[in-house]
Amino acid sequence: MAALSLLLTLLAGGVAALALCSALVVRFKSPQPRPRHDSENYSLCIDEKHERQRLGSLWDEARVDLSVIVPAYNEEERLPVLLNDIREYVAHRRESGSLSYELIIMDDGSKDRTSEVALEFARMHGICELRVVKHVVNRGKGGAVTQGVLSATGRHILFCDADGATRFSDIDALLARMGDGPVIAIGSRNNQALSGTVVERSHLRAFLQWGFHTYVTLLGVRGVRDTQCGFKLFSRQAARMVFPNMHVERFIFDIEILLLARYQHIAVAEVPVNWHEVAGSKMSIVRDSIQMALDLLAVRLNYLLGSWVIKKCP
Repeated sequence: MAALSLLLTLLAGGVAALALCSALVVRFKSPQPRPRHDSENYSLCIDEKHERQRLGSLWDEARVDLSVIVPAYNEEERLPVLLNDIREYVAHRRESGSLSYELIIMDDGSKDRTSEVALEFARMHGICELRVVKHVVNRGKGGAVTQGVLSATGRHILFCDADGATRFSDIDALLARMGDGPVIAIGSRNNQALSGTVVERSHLRAFLQWGFHTYVTLLGVRGVRDTQCGFKLFSRQAARMVFPNMHVERFIFDIEILLLARYQHIAVAEVPVNWHEVAGSKMSIVRDSIQMALDLLAVRLNYLLGSWVIKKCP
């Protein structure tokens, strides 16, 4: 009996410690997105008559075929590669038909010339569809993406990383998976053996991705092999169901997107893409990996405990 009593005491202590740790994570690690500053409701473009334009809304009717959202923080050196890739893709598409689009650069509080470089590129190539939104204070990649999508006017909405690591023309493979109703198509760097696509990454990055994927699976996010690829396409209806419910503004926001899709039964298609590692990442391997692990735990707990309630799309 004494042994049983001791075992029950230890078990109760363990449960209490787990509950306390969970409460602390939820209390101190749950993200708190800040409201928009008034200036963040406007974008800059090369139209001299309407240089400063009020942003659109995800709740408006679609006005263009495609919205491309690019989160950018101190990307003056890497951004032109992506912009040129997009320009070439649009030119090729327009040779065989029409394509209306908008390109929104979300300058997330950059300290360099990210905004100026984007607008100079637009002037050089006459890209009136390019607009720049400048955040007063850095939100994080997830916050920049969310604010961009909430302002998008496209029938389909893509967000892609500013480094140009994914070949932009691979968007055609994602568009091919769009159908009626809410759909999300996400680029994947883990299916290249089956598809003939090419992925080039360091051994360290590959190991970290494997470890992160294992951790994500243990926390119940299953069915997607590559959650973190910065190349994701949304139907307008899917975006309306996901992004008004977003809380996370840092790197782990991709996981919250997939959780919201799962909770709302949104179809998710994982599509192989060509990807190569690009130098200049803003991510700290050790610090941000720990931060991501804690953020993911906080996100999972908030949804499991009902602290975050999903608002239904009207």
